[in-house]
Amino acid sequence: MQCNIGAKGKAVRLKMGIKAMVFAIILATLVLTGVLSSYIWWYAVAAIAFGGAFAIFEARAGWCVIRAMGFKTPL
Repeated sequence: MQCNIGAKGKAVRLKMGIKAMVFAIILATLVLTGVLSSYIWWYAVAAIAFGGAFAIFEARAGWCVIRAMGFKTPL
């Protein structure tokens, strides 16, 4: 896992990860309070939280899985 993104890419991934984690917390709160009553919403909470945590990991490590697979990203 070599560093394959610059400072701008790290900042974008960190912001995206934090926003996803905040959204996961808001969604979990809606599920807990009964606004969203189906248990299936917990899968959405888990998926969004995992994605956010992974984006934060990418930002901290300076590594992008998409770039590691050979695709070019704009940042």
